[in-house]
Amino acid sequence: MVHSMTAFSRQDLEADWGSLQLELRSVNQRYLEPHFRLPEALRDLEPGFRDALRKRLARGKIECTLRFEASESGASLSVNRERLGALSSALGEVRTVIPEVHMPDALAMLGHPGVLESSGLDIEAVKSAAQQMFQQALNDLVEGRAREGEQLKTLIEERLSAIHDLVAEVREKMPDILERQRTQLEDKLASLQVELDPQRLEAEVVLMAQKADVAEELDRLDTHVTEVGRQLRQKGPIGRRLDFLMQELNREANTLSSKSVVADTTRCAVELKVLIEQMREQIQNIE
Repeated sequence: MVHSMTAFSRQDLEADWGSLQLELRSVNQRYLEPHFRLPEALRDLEPGFRDALRKRLARGKIECTLRFEASESGASLSVNRERLGALSSALGEVRTVIPEVHMPDALAMLGHPGVLESSGLDIEAVKSAAQQMFQQALNDLVEGRAREGEQLKTLIEERLSAIHDLVAEVREKMPDILERQRTQLEDKLASLQVELDPQRLEAEVVLMAQKADVAEELDRLDTHVTEVGRQLRQKGPIGRRLDFLMQELNREANTLSSKSVVADTTRCAVELKVLIEQMREQIQNIE
């Protein structure tokens, strides 16, 4: 199944001890790049969240935001005097070394980890709820990435079908194109009243046909289209392999354009490049 790297999930919870709100945002990125914004009291949940993301996702920039608000009836705030004293001592040592340094105000000191504590709050219950919310949010995120991935797969398959039709069109027209070139060469020689040895004429026609022959490029285009379709049916991350195949498709389309000798093949080559670019843009979002 194809997975997109773009999705969003949000979970909200109200309880006696307060409220939790968790958001997961995912956008395209070359590697898996998680970012966390957690309340200080729940900071130790980050390693578990990070491991869970690694097990379920392979690529994408993931932003995890967790907000916690304690209820007024469920908890009260108190100062950890031991922690505050240790902080004051450390600040005093800093000032002895750097007298001109500005000391933090009371509010800044209260914001230091461990100085301000919530009493009467069952923090373990909050952590347990947050972990359950994260798992649900992650499930929703994965499902969202899968749904969008299926839509991207459909768009890519439509363009693969169009490329296949264009390749078949060029292949069908090639004999007529080569015959038309031969006729044009003979007409040009006739208009110039130049007599050319039949063997020399045949050699010129063969050389001209070799320069205009795109059978190899058409075969490779068909092969790459087949491989893209095969990759879309694979399990696991496929975005990087698809991106490489887009480069190969574009290379063959450029060669086809450079060998073009008539307007029909030029038009087909341009349409091919447009379709390939459209696929490449969609593939940037595939995991």
